[in-house]
Amino acid sequence: MTAVMQGVRILEVAEHTFVPAASALLADWGAEVIKIEHAERGDAMRGLASSGTVSLGGGVHVLLEHSNRGKQSLGLDLTSDDGLDILYKLAATCDVFLTNKLPSVRTKLKVDVDDIRAHNPNIIYVRGTGQGERGPDADRGSYDALAYWNRAGIALGCMQPDDEFVPAPPAPAFGDSIGAMTIAGGIMGALFHRERTGEATIVDVSLLGTGIWSMGAAMALSLQHEVPWRPPPRGTGGGNPLVSTYRTKDDHFVSLCCLQPARYWVEACHLLGLSELADDERFADAAKIIENGAIARERFAQSFAERTIDEWRDRLGDFSGQWTVVQDTLEAAVDAQTIANGYVGACATSDGTSFQLATAPVQFGEEPAPPRRAPEFNEHGDAILAGLGFDWDAVIDLKVRGVVA
Repeated sequence: MTAVMQGVRILEVAEHTFVPAASALLADWGAEVIKIEHAERGDAMRGLASSGTVSLGGGVHVLLEHSNRGKQSLGLDLTSDDGLDILYKLAATCDVFLTNKLPSVRTKLKVDVDDIRAHNPNIIYVRGTGQGERGPDADRGSYDALAYWNRAGIALGCMQPDDEFVPAPPAPAFGDSIGAMTIAGGIMGALFHRERTGEATIVDVSLLGTGIWSMGAAMALSLQHEVPWRPPPRGTGGGNPLVSTYRTKDDHFVSLCCLQPARYWVEACHLLGLSELADDERFADAAKIIENGAIARERFAQSFAERTIDEWRDRLGDFSGQWTVVQDTLEAAVDAQTIANGYVGACATSDGTSFQLATAPVQFGEEPAPPRRAPEFNEHGDAILAGLGFDWDAVIDLKVRGVVA
């Protein structure tokens, strides 16, 4: 793996997932990341016992690992003058300062743009927020389930007309992880800009903005037609029957997405055991296939229901159209393509307990970036302070006074 971020040093003052997962990606790609944690409790994520639906037991806090792998940890009291002085000394050695603190908190802690740049004018300052840096809700905290999923139009964009409740996000930290990738890309762009022009810019990424971008195509259509985006209703007739999902005999699903129905029609009919439809005049061209889509979809559904998912894997193996088996997370993890491309990687905690994580979705040098474990709380504190020139007596004094963990 080509460590494209090697030589880049990042200072992080952030908690939870959205912003920390961004520097975790950069650490995977070779950056040195120093994570500043609360001097007593550490990152609030360390105390999280449940995702809301699943216990975080099992010997490994995998959500913490997901968003903090490969970092160094220093427990630091930023409310103390000495703690703030240490932060400033670290900032002077770094390329990037990354935070998710609210504007009022950044001002209170004296870690806003001007505060940090007073000690390093060339540092790239990065802010991850819920709703953006400007506007009436700029100083209001949020989570991805709120700003990304519900406020940006994604939840209602998934909600069927007969649903009683608004759908929940499909995974913990779903919008956070997508937003983290966005932040990571923004940081890399800012570093490139600084290299080319010498200008250190400010980078802003919000969960709301990321959610709106995720809905960008639907947003464009909604604005053009002045109609809120909604998904196609379940079970409606008409439309392209080769763009649909069908239930198999053993209650799995096959999803077809052949956007050019006439091109794949004859082949699909033969594979589905519906050869009589291949030259049926009702499906003579794309327009007629769509016009009579309800008829075809019913026949397709009957055919798919006659065989198991393994039978359909074999039967559709050489189909030239676009299709996939609908998989759960465990199935996706052992998918042949996942394994071949290293999309899930093995890792181990400091005591040797093994676990697995999704790897960074961008690969360099034709190899996946192997995930490294997250740090124990304040695991690197003494070494970081020594790197700043503090001798052991000074470190002991800082510990006694609660400035560092």
